[in-house]
Amino acid sequence: MSINSSYPVPHSSFLKTRYSMRTIVLWLWSHHKGCRVQAVLNAVIGLAMVCMGLLGVDTIRKLTDIATGSREGSIGWTAVLLAVVFLTEMLLHIASTWIAAVLGVKAQNLMQQSFFRRLLKGQWSGVEKYHSGDVLNRLFSDVNDIVGLMTEVVPSTLIVVVQFVASFVYLYVMDRTLAIILVAISPLFVVLSRVYFRQMRRIVRHIKDSNSAIQAIIQESVQHKMVIKTLEQTGTMVSRLERRQGVLRKQIKTRAKFSILSKSLVNIGFAGAYLLALVWGLFQLQSGLITVGVLIAFTQLINRIQRPMLDMARLLPMFVNSMTSAERLMELEALPLEPAGEPVRMRGAVGLQFENVTFSYRPEAGRSGRTVLRHFSHDFRPGSFTAILGETGAGKTTLIRMMLALVEPTEGEALIYSEPTEQRASQPYNLITPKPEVHRISPSMRNNFSYIPQGNTLFSGTIRENLLLGNPDATDEQMQVALHLAMADFVMQLPQGLETVCSEQGGGLSEGQAQRIAIARALLRPYKVLLLDEATSALDMQTEQALLKNLKTHFADVTIIFVTHRLAVTDFTTDTLTLTRQSDQC
Repeated sequence: MSINSSYPVPHSSFLKTRYSMRTIVLWLWSHHKGCRVQAVLNAVIGLAMVCMGLLGVDTIRKLTDIATGSREGSIGWTAVLLAVVFLTEMLLHIASTWIAAVLGVKAQNLMQQSFFRRLLKGQWSGVEKYHSGDVLNRLFSDVNDIVGLMTEVVPSTLIVVVQFVASFVYLYVMDRTLAIILVAISPLFVVLSRVYFRQMRRIVRHIKDSNSAIQAIIQESVQHKMVIKTLEQTGTMVSRLERRQGVLRKQIKTRAKFSILSKSLVNIGFAGAYLLALVWGLFQLQSGLITVGVLIAFTQLINRIQRPMLDMARLLPMFVNSMTSAERLMELEALPLEPAGEPVRMRGAVGLQFENVTFSYRPEAGRSGRTVLRHFSHDFRPGSFTAILGETGAGKTTLIRMMLALVEPTEGEALIYSEPTEQRASQPYNLITPKPEVHRISPSMRNNFSYIPQGNTLFSGTIRENLLLGNPDATDEQMQVALHLAMADFVMQLPQGLETVCSEQGGGLSEGQAQRIAIARALLRPYKVLLLDEATSALDMQTEQALLKNLKTHFADVTIIFVTHRLAVTDFTTDTLTLTRQSDQC
């Protein structure tokens, strides 16, 4: 049997990873495109504000010297120049705020879309390793941190460096000794920064993981509120949340203590340098070596040299936070993607063939992986209606996942093939009959399938919006036909009909009603194979039998595979497959 395509999918384990600084920086640069406009504008505005600040210092010095008679000039025109400088600084502040409000949201949206798209395109077995609450925390909190780093922190760092250098050069020209005194504190600052960065990075990672755990507890509790209430375990869940919050509080206290200690040491050093520089300036003034204007300029320049260092102390926690966020997003990005490929639409009727298939779930969290299917072989013939029976854990749902290319066989082959309708009508089917088109089951074959999972799978929104997920181009007439075949005619009798709004998970509808709408949604999708995984569990027997009769009557050329525990379903099927649970471990 010839194979037209291959589907290699490597298995990987996903653990918390510690990336090198160089790796993180390269990753940030590769994701910087959507933030570059805002980053450049912020940098330009910041540099302009540095220029305005130094111009303001020089103007104040001149204005003071003119007022004290140390130099000639017009107080009025100099005051006008100072007012223009102040006004320009104010306008630059407004522009910076506007850019952050408009472009910042856009950059955050683009990055969220990028990771959201990647998660949806990733292998099913990858993202399942992360709790959905943790994933949401990363998509919101961590993405926000990264965008802030690229658009605010990095430009601010450039501005701080430029301001420090420019202010130092200005002061050095005025008084070489004073400038040297002020920067003497820098080596201590650098040493403290390295210690701070290393320790704080570890603390912040623990805090972020705790936040993810808290969100997971709240999300699960809200999602399963009815279970918690009926089991009367509200106190248990609140206690669980409280314990996790207690861990978070301790971690935040540790961060606060370390931050206060490091900042206090830096502030003491800066305060000492400032006092020393001020006394030096006063002695210079008393000796008549400088003017009052120069002394005022001294005090302002002292601030403009020390403030960049203090700004760096303020930016360091943001750097640490963003580095940790980058690591967490890099872990998500490391999840393997499904193999890319153009969708392949099969011609004619479609069958599925499994040849000596073994499937084992990979070991994780200290547990051995269980073999679900062993040496399984079966041919789901084109146009057949097969009921899959078996005890819990026998591999029924796993087999469906394999058909949908969510998982692949550990051993053996899972194939999809087509058979022209004319050939199937002219001669009986057998395994020797040539199959003109054969492929390994892969994501590129998924457009030949329609799937109805067990449980309530409706999304919040209108019934129309839910149905259009099956076929975005479906007309009202097609939707009504699908609803009729799915025994969901009740929708058209609702006051708003297709525009009826459902809340989360079909809230406002009964389980049976929601399940029938989900079946109609699947019937709207163009497909060759229809998979139903306990899709009628919420239906009464009479409704289920009418639905099965509709499927058998109106979809004779479709291969239908029905996972069920109800033996009554076999009355409508052409084939029955019973799976048994594998007892060994691998």
